[in-house]
Amino acid sequence: MESRQLGRTGLQISVVGFGAWAIGGTRNSTGNLGPVDDSEAIAAIHRALELGVNWIDTAPGYGAGHSEEIVGRALDGLTERPLVFTKCGFVWGSDLAMQNRIDAASIRTEVDSSLRRLRVERIDLYQIHWVEPENDPQIEDAWRCLVELKQEGKVAHIGVSNFDVSQLNRIRPSGAVETLQPPYSLLERGIESEILPYCAQHQIGVIVYSPMQTGLLSGAMSRERVESLPADDARRSDPNFLEPRLSQNLTRVERLNGLADDWGRTAAGLAVAWTLRDPRVNGAIVGFRRPAQVDAVLGTALPDLGATELEAVEAIEW
Repeated sequence: MESRQLGRTGLQISVVGFGAWAIGGTRNSTGNLGPVDDSEAIAAIHRALELGVNWIDTAPGYGAGHSEEIVGRALDGLTERPLVFTKCGFVWGSDLAMQNRIDAASIRTEVDSSLRRLRVERIDLYQIHWVEPENDPQIEDAWRCLVELKQEGKVAHIGVSNFDVSQLNRIRPSGAVETLQPPYSLLERGIESEILPYCAQHQIGVIVYSPMQTGLLSGAMSRERVESLPADDARRSDPNFLEPRLSQNLTRVERLNGLADDWGRTAAGLAVAWTLRDPRVNGAIVGFRRPAQVDAVLGTALPDLGATELEAVEAIEW
């Protein structure tokens, strides 16, 4: 698999990383992607590593720690472990509902818990996961805490997720921002105007999440499947899964499937490859929960989209 350098970190990462949100299962009470079989999740991680993936992106907020625990079990006994990226910023109580906290004391408790669940001595990339508006005034202090954790050796590199340019400018004086993790897909292109140019200018590595829009661009999503999603499924609140966008998106995916069939590819592969067409994107996080899903995307090489293919994809009018 192709690899790219992740910003200024010096890390060479495969262009696809294993996204571990889905394998968190249904443990947390504030949104999930449905139940998962832990043994299949571990097998999916191992299959992705066999096919050249060399990094895993997880977070405590995925299944109230369960995703990190599964990743830790999957790493146990490996002679050569992949890079492990995780995050801070979400904590939970006895009701298992996620609460956004980014004060330094909470972050320090979180990093120790993540190290224990992941069964590693150092986290390769540690990121601030999310900042609710009421916590925005704390981002400078939170970032200084991450800088200290790097100096102490608990984490090797530090970055943020879901930050805008103004927030990046506010935290940079305390220490270089090494990576940013924003959403990016054919349906979510907001980072193209400001975020990607800014990151290129400041040598900030970019790893994008949800390139298949949590399965909508996989080619396997139907109206019936969307309508049957459980009430606590996080996609129930995604505007792309709601009308009037849903009908438009299903029509677009039908056309994407047609292109994939013509080219001997899959819609999922085209969707992921499209995000990687831009060299400013260093890697794409793709969520898997079963080995068969890994094979569906990575069993053959990701398509190298030329000008003609890109023009055809763009002609769908996203």
